[in-house]
Amino acid sequence: MGPARGGGRWVAVAPGRLNKWIDGFADRHGTFEASGDESVVRLRAMDGALAEIHAPFPPLPQGAPYVSRMVAHAQRERRVGVVLVRLGGYAAGVFQGSELVASKVGSRLVQGRTAAGGWSQQRYARRRALQASQAFEAAAETALRVLTPHLDGLEAVVFGGDRKAADALKSDRRLAPLVALEAEPFLVVPDPKLAVLRQTPEQFRAVRIRIVDPEPGPEPDPADP
Repeated sequence: MGPARGGGRWVAVAPGRLNKWIDGFADRHGTFEASGDESVVRLRAMDGALAEIHAPFPPLPQGAPYVSRMVAHAQRERRVGVVLVRLGGYAAGVFQGSELVASKVGSRLVQGRTAAGGWSQQRYARRRALQASQAFEAAAETALRVLTPHLDGLEAVVFGGDRKAADALKSDRRLAPLVALEAEPFLVVPDPKLAVLRQTPEQFRAVRIRIVDPEPGPEPDPADP
């Protein structure tokens, strides 16, 4: 995933591989002590390495030891709604775990920008604004049609596509019950086709882990025997 703010780097691990990843962390860095809170489990290894495991869809439940609690939480097959929108394209789906159980995908023409000036430019801008408004209206109606029948069972709703378009969509008051369930991560995806929608669990179910490698030890002194 890349460098992390404040140091270290991010990796994303599928829920089914989390146990294996933790075992590998211990193999590479030695035994570790676990601590944490309702959203993060921290593994501090003997050599100084740190792994911060961020829970998808926090908070973590109370009870079992940190690691087993995180693994069980990450692997649970919760019901999640997904709404993707880009200017002119949209998709909505309901997932049970990684299985897509309801969906609808659509598109509306929104013309690109033009460099023309004068009255033509103004007419073009008005036409484009109308097309964008109609596209967002269709996207909102699709999200409501697909997700509302499952609203009582949804644990979260994840948005994605283009952030500006998603913000415009979320301003529709009819979507307030869905926006109230909004959870991270925001899904950065290409045009919202059905194939793209089907792949979103790879992002929203993934466990994000910040890894900070141990500080290197001192260089040996060549004068030492």
